[in-house]
Amino acid sequence: MTQTRTTPTMQTEETTPAARKPQAKITTVLFDLDGTIIDTNELIIQSFMHALIGHVPASFGREHIIPSMGEPLSVQMKHFTGREDVATLVGVYREYNLLKHDEMVSLFPGVKETIEQLHRQGIRLGVVTTKMRETTLRALKLLEIYSYMDTIVTLDDVDNAKPHPEPVAKAVAALGTEASETLMVGDSSVDIVSALRAGAVPVGVAWSLKGEELLRSSGASYIIKEMDELLTLCGIGNEGA
Repeated sequence: MTQTRTTPTMQTEETTPAARKPQAKITTVLFDLDGTIIDTNELIIQSFMHALIGHVPASFGREHIIPSMGEPLSVQMKHFTGREDVATLVGVYREYNLLKHDEMVSLFPGVKETIEQLHRQGIRLGVVTTKMRETTLRALKLLEIYSYMDTIVTLDDVDNAKPHPEPVAKAVAALGTEASETLMVGDSSVDIVSALRAGAVPVGVAWSLKGEELLRSSGASYIIKEMDELLTLCGIGNEGA
């Protein structure tokens, strides 16, 4: 079935100095996981609320959690509690998260169809996430998109998490491609900054809980409203749908 695709919103130089149109043909697309291609938003929020009971003020809520989503779990726990030793809290979070995982995760609209089309057109694909490898693979396999990924870089695979350039650069190197030919798609400022620092083209998703403005101000070159807009950025026309 032919889908109607809109033109991705390009950020102007007035919006952000990092804005640019891809200078080379795009050969590679890297995806953040949570909040970008997989809707784990409510699972993450509930996991935090469960783990933090008795450790944060009664007024603590989802509005405190959302701004830091995308950062490594231990960093978030330290931020929320003011503690340095958060190993126990991280363990409680992960236990609850794994228990509820399969019933609370789903793909965002258009993700599988777009990934399948990119794969058919020869675009190299990968995941770059701050999740642990165990839960990353579990989600990708559960939602039947694991087989499309040519590389997967998780928190367990790097010394420096996003926004450091290492995760994006490591994925690009694993694929043997060029950063300038790579889109890094994410819902958080850490995704955008990591992409910029690695020399990739940062693409924000409009369905981010953090809002489009944060992604723009962080330096996103494009904001996509629908997942299949990635096809346009990769130079794939309607005839390929």
